[in-house]
Amino acid sequence: MPTLERLRADHADALLAFEQANRAWFARSVPDRGDAYFTEFAARHQALLAEQDTGVCHFHVLLDEEGELIGRINLVDVAQGAAELGYRIGESAAGRGLATAAVRQMCRLAGTTYGLVALTARTTLDNRASRTVLERNGFTATGTLTLNGHPGVRYRRARLGEYGD
Repeated sequence: MPTLERLRADHADALLAFEQANRAWFARSVPDRGDAYFTEFAARHQALLAEQDTGVCHFHVLLDEEGELIGRINLVDVAQGAAELGYRIGESAAGRGLATAAVRQMCRLAGTTYGLVALTARTTLDNRASRTVLERNGFTATGTLTLNGHPGVRYRRARLGEYGD
């Protein structure tokens, strides 16, 4: 079973390789990070770790049984008992229920380890896979938005200890 690990400095090389290998795959459903993301990755990684140390974000990597990085899942903008959930699963791991399992695990961590009571998420309307992951994990649609020029959906989940967690 894949495991979530809190982002650390020693994840940098594997995370960069993961992002590079999946760049085109991710660009099919979310905006590309741009070349600067990759050329300035080391500084960006250090900045994320510093931000995580403040407690306003919780970044994680998803590792398979062999320890290979296959995804990332994050909680950002932590405030007043809530945070926004975001995640990416690599192409080689897609379609096997790993995103659903990782989000379920993150919901559990959010409630038990980070003391959160609610999570929000957003995705484009045409990203059916992401919408399914959220809905399978007890998130409910709360409204619409425009996300990078595309129609999108806002989601929310409270009661982080429910839905089979």
